[in-house]
Amino acid sequence: MKVVIGVRSRVLATMLAFSAVAMTVAGGTLLLVQQRRLLERVDSGIAADVSQFRSLAAGELGPQDAPPFPDVDSLLEVAVQRQVPAEDQTSLALVNGVPRFVPSGERPVQLEFEDALIDLLAGLPPSEPARIRTVDTAAGPVRYAAVQVTIEGSADVGTYVVAYALRPGQGALADAGRLYAIVAAISLALVGVVGWVVAGRLLRPLRVLRAAAEDISHTDLSLRIPVTGNDDISELTATVNAMLSRLQAAFDTQQQFLDDAGHELRTPLTVVRGHLEVLDSSKTFEVEETRALVLDELDRMARLVSDLTMLARSRRPDFTRPGPVDIDHLLATVLEKVSALGDRQWLIEATVHVRLLADQQRLTQALLQLSDNAVKHTAPGDVIALGAALGPRWVSLWVRDSGEGIPPADLGRIFERFGRAATFGSGRGDEGSGLGLAIVSAIAVAHGGEARVASIVGEGSTFAIVLPTSALIQAPAELPPVRIGTMSGGVR
Repeated sequence: MKVVIGVRSRVLATMLAFSAVAMTVAGGTLLLVQQRRLLERVDSGIAADVSQFRSLAAGELGPQDAPPFPDVDSLLEVAVQRQVPAEDQTSLALVNGVPRFVPSGERPVQLEFEDALIDLLAGLPPSEPARIRTVDTAAGPVRYAAVQVTIEGSADVGTYVVAYALRPGQGALADAGRLYAIVAAISLALVGVVGWVVAGRLLRPLRVLRAAAEDISHTDLSLRIPVTGNDDISELTATVNAMLSRLQAAFDTQQQFLDDAGHELRTPLTVVRGHLEVLDSSKTFEVEETRALVLDELDRMARLVSDLTMLARSRRPDFTRPGPVDIDHLLATVLEKVSALGDRQWLIEATVHVRLLADQQRLTQALLQLSDNAVKHTAPGDVIALGAALGPRWVSLWVRDSGEGIPPADLGRIFERFGRAATFGSGRGDEGSGLGLAIVSAIAVAHGGEARVASIVGEGSTFAIVLPTSALIQAPAELPPVRIGTMSGGVR
């Protein structure tokens, strides 16, 4: 059975491990520093006592007219009596290696009974300088220094020993260490509790994310994760939501493509199949008619598939390739191309001298589509005008025709896929796949704008591509006045 360790547990374990290591290092360092300070304090006390004894032996601590010490015994006796030992301090005086004087009162260690120390002191050479040493005793380690002294005219050699027991100071350090360990353990427990709660709150979006991922299916991508806070987890949640939106858009586009293709291709396939089933191959004229019909239906299917593919690609980031587009040049180029579409009065009725950051090929495609749509619903000699205008927040490109117009009931769905208008007059909407205006709308949306229409029945229609002024690269110093015929009736 596989054991799964959650992120929350791993984060908490890592945090506690690092905290424990940090507290251990800090506590160990503190104890080492305190141990070092203890030894420095003891050594400083020993040095001060040695200096004081030497001053006493030199006659610097008594009255100026006091006679010198007659012998070593009297010097050592006075030195021991004058000492006021601290709790961890004691002394010992030896004459010729034999203990002679000890301080009165309670002592941390009785040096005269420490044979190892006595042997060391008895074996010191007469010229041995006072050095601070450590010796183990029944009362624990002792830090000491021995000063040898002689009196002129006497053969005795005295040894004055100043000693400090280290066990009391070490015991205090041990108590401090135990207290630190208790406090550290309590702190680790508190860190663990707080860390568990905080990690749970921080990782809650991840748990919600996992639950959402389990609930999401290929047929329902609408679920979104609530975003709270402004930390990295929240940013991850927002990123996942954006990814789900992209997946949903891609899925919807794919599904719509399949639905549209299946619906629209079924009719021509049925037509082709029906004619082929009743075809009499012995009749040449019937074969020719059926062949022409089949080729026409295949061409229509090819155009339909091409249009559906373009609409499916319109939501991809690479659908448009922006670059500098000069509006004057764009309208002139389109006018030159559309003039071959039909015998109409082609003209540019308004323009603006601006440059846009846009895809010139896509805008040309949209204007050509609108122009072709206008040709289909006008008669020879009718006016089809191209134009452009600049507003405070928009740049508009339009194609206006003087055809029969569109009923108001059809304006709301004119840019939908297969959204043909009802037959009126010469029959707007009775030709084509119904995808042309949807492609125009997709091109406008891909540029951050939208497609609009204004129409008056019996007077004509104006189709416009409205783009935001944020796409402007270069704007004129003044906005030229523009009159756009029926443009003022609905497209603003």
